[in-house]
Amino acid sequence: MLRILRPAISRTTRPIGRGLARIGVTANMVTLVGTAGVVASSLYFLPRGELFPGAVAITVFVLFDMLDGAVARAAGFESKWGAFLDSTLDRLADAAILVGLAVWFYGKADEPLLGGLALFCLVAGFGVSYIKARAEGLGVNCDVGLAERTERLIVILVSTGLAGLEVPYAQAAGLWLLAALSAITIVQRMVETRARLTEPGSRSREYS
Repeated sequence: MLRILRPAISRTTRPIGRGLARIGVTANMVTLVGTAGVVASSLYFLPRGELFPGAVAITVFVLFDMLDGAVARAAGFESKWGAFLDSTLDRLADAAILVGLAVWFYGKADEPLLGGLALFCLVAGFGVSYIKARAEGLGVNCDVGLAERTERLIVILVSTGLAGLEVPYAQAAGLWLLAALSAITIVQRMVETRARLTEPGSRSREYS
């Protein structure tokens, strides 16, 4: 989805990135503020069961965090450290959303099954990201799968927002869908990585 939408997103964020860069805002500042906002919103609203305002606040900060690349390009300063920082903090932000939901489900909501699903999605999300990073560390591309970060965020934030509006079964449907998509993506990336690492002429090293 991100690959399909990237040209439109780039056109939208380019002037905003230029404006932020012009007033001295750096890409790393955008990354830090966006992540801090997602984490704070997730851990404040979601454990209290304030699902709709939580989903709205998280979405605002997620969209803000998307500007870091535009700011870096506008400033002419795209660094490996910035890319590393962005990827690392994305994992923390994603984890905060699912932890906030798990606390709510295991607490006042008294929905242990949904709490377990949230934790499964948390672990699976880390697995999806780790497989790609590990494959790239071994020198092969693994940019495949149904549920990359953008898709996972859309599913969880839309279902959480609808649940906050008391739409029946919205949260359960979203979590089951996210769990299934994440599991399928893990399998897809494992298969793709194995194919690339075992194809003739491929060179890799084994690590314990």
